[in-house]
Amino acid sequence: MSKIIKSESEWKKILGENTFNITRKSHTEQPFTGKYLDEKSKGKYHCICCNTELFSSDSKFNSGTGWPSFFKPISKDNIIEKSDLSHGMKRVEVICSSCDSHLGHLFNDGPKPTGLRYCLNSASLKLKKIED
Repeated sequence: MSKIIKSESEWKKILGENTFNITRKSHTEQPFTGKYLDEKSKGKYHCICCNTELFSSDSKFNSGTGWPSFFKPISKDNIIEKSDLSHGMKRVEVICSSCDSHLGHLFNDGPKPTGLRYCLNSASLKLKKIED
């Protein structure tokens, strides 16, 4: 997979301020405010910045945390997991492997079969719905 590289000014031109701050500056949206938190439609969640397929609605679950949560990615090749020691916490940051967009964080308190919770920002995602 080839890297998508843009300057900060190029990203600012194509992303809204909130999305830019979350995806390019690793900010976090406020809990219980994201548009995909309660989304129940079937489909695939793509990176808002580069359109890489990231997560399927089949792995989405209600974690009660205030952010859309998934128990597995579509492909581990499409994400990067990196140590994040910011804000006095030890976490695992989840990043799009194609464009290095900040997506959210990974925790080990998810449901079976993986036990993982990919806790993501709605502003980092774009849902492409699948019609039944």
